Amino acid sequence: MTRLALLIALLASLLLTGCSESEPETLAAAVPIEDGDSCHVCGMLIEQFPGPKGEAFLDSQGEALKFCSTMDLFTFLKQPENETRLSHAYVHDIGVTTWGEPSDEAFIRAEEAWYVVGHDQPGAMGHTLASFAEQADAQAFRETHGGELVGFDEIDLDLLGRLGRGELGGNSDKGMGNMPAHE
Repeated sequence: MTRLALLIALLASLLLTGCSESEPETLAAAVPIEDGDSCHVCGMLIEQFPGPKGEAFLDSQGEALKFCSTMDLFTFLKQPENETRLSHAYVHDIGVTTWGEPSDEAFIRAEEAWYVVGHDQPGAMGHTLASFAEQADAQAFRETHGGELVGFDEIDLDLLGRLGRGELGGNSDKGMGNMPAHE
């Protein structure tokens, strides 16, 4: 066997050994939002506001960073210095809990959720992203409250800026023409 062939065989063996020994990473579960918890971004008390909340973990078993709204969660997540540090995040599934007081039992993975932006429901400090586990629930909410349906990967700083400036809020179509459609 040539040295090159031997080297290739050795590298392949090491790669396969490494893959077979690795176990799936266990992610920390969402934790309850308690009285006195404050938002990691704005410092406001989380339980005082309606709408879906969020939690982010910078490592798989680390401490939960809590947010008073999905808007503040995404403002944190989409900062370049935080995007690369994120392990995982959770949001409330508004399809199975109330807008006024979302239940801690209704947290879902943020990366797997559907979002409605530009709707007419108030959140902490203004507009927030309505989050849903099921696309059908998000679509039903959109039909009642207006807005556009987007996925996790479609949420960026430009979209968040437009929401924060009120360019997409309420039932108005102002600015909606440039919104990406989530298929």
